[in-house]
Amino acid sequence: MRFGIHLPQYGRAAGPASIREAAQAAEALGFDDVWVSDHIVQPAEQTYPSPYLFDPFLSLTWAAASTSNIGLGTSALIAPQYHPLWLANATSSLDVLSGGRLKLAVGVGWSEPEFVALGQDFHTRGRRTDEILGILDACWSTDPSSYHGEHFDFTDIRVLPKPAHPIEVWIGGSSAAAYRRARKHGSGFQLIGLKPDTVLEPIARLRADHPDPATFTISLRTGWDPQGMPPEEIAAEREQFEAAGIQYVVSAPWRSNLDDWLRSMELLADIVTPG
Repeated sequence: MRFGIHLPQYGRAAGPASIREAAQAAEALGFDDVWVSDHIVQPAEQTYPSPYLFDPFLSLTWAAASTSNIGLGTSALIAPQYHPLWLANATSSLDVLSGGRLKLAVGVGWSEPEFVALGQDFHTRGRRTDEILGILDACWSTDPSSYHGEHFDFTDIRVLPKPAHPIEVWIGGSSAAAYRRARKHGSGFQLIGLKPDTVLEPIARLRADHPDPATFTISLRTGWDPQGMPPEEIAAEREQFEAAGIQYVVSAPWRSNLDDWLRSMELLADIVTPG
């Protein structure tokens, strides 16, 4: 089992020094990747997530420049809120600048007011995401690139540089459409907020479509925080998740200042990666 940690990219703990120091600490503690969230806009009536949230790609670039080897991930990138050609260029650029460290967990988003504020159709976001994933694959691997779909259409467009390595795309969500999307486009799937007694059915469903763990990663984003829950509960869940077939866990501390965030990271590393 591999482990990632969410950076203090949002809320009261967030800031340039926090992102840099947490990324460096994660690398020193042996975490596999650092992760960021994505919300372009925050309607005032929306209480979640924190409206104080640094851009995911700039945050990962800042983290990459502060570290040497640790992986970089989005959890989850709201793909339909971006133009796919911009997204292809941004992800390729970040992968090259970081030396081939990027992976993407991709979702369709859940907040209709966010899409309205951006002038986008909330109800076509799934179909647009399907096309965006196809466009990313084309732009990452062909030059020039062409695509002809319902929502996006272009011919012989050059998107350079190409990624430094094959970028993994993990599909996030819980809907039937998300599972279908993973069958066509995903090299992994990111489940969110499940417990050992609720994770078995989704894992079985995913493994029916993707039987080889070597080519398809099942990930889980959790709220593990040793300063907010019993360490023995985290240790027990870690064992149960691994036995169930979870291969990767992303944890997001609940802390509101950098010192506490770093302390939660240290405690969690001792629990999940002993020795």
